[in-house]
Amino acid sequence: MTKKILIAYYSWSNNTKQVAKKLAQALDAELLELTVKNNVFSTDMYETSEIAKTQIKTGDFPALVTEIPDTSQYEAILVGSPVWSGAPATPIHSFLAQIVNFKGKVATFYTDAGSVGAYGEIFKTWAAPLNVVAIYQKKKDILTWAKEVIEK
Repeated sequence: MTKKILIAYYSWSNNTKQVAKKLAQALDAELLELTVKNNVFSTDMYETSEIAKTQIKTGDFPALVTEIPDTSQYEAILVGSPVWSGAPATPIHSFLAQIVNFKGKVATFYTDAGSVGAYGEIFKTWAAPLNVVAIYQKKKDILTWAKEVIEK
């Protein structure tokens, strides 16, 4: 029996979307794009970063438009996000808050334009009490990493 995998991702500029699609195809996984209302973030990267910092500071995370499936059908969820000022994109927090009862493995991968900062630590904090088994590190090919996560 093959393992049922979900790849949930938020993509602001389509970079994370491309990686998520590649992984989903290679792993025969289901793909879930996390979306928010159109006016939540700016088309300007720096403005979006400031909006996200405010959301984190105030705890006012954006609501997802995406309907979240019953996660109990999955053995693992790989969560993809851009890195915003050293943290996951804030819609990731909104997603993780909706799957707190998930009993399988959770791992995260990211796309970034520079420093990943405290991405991993923040993801783990947002994901608690989920079983976060891996955080992607660029030292390894992402597909190799994902296959290792699934096989753990």
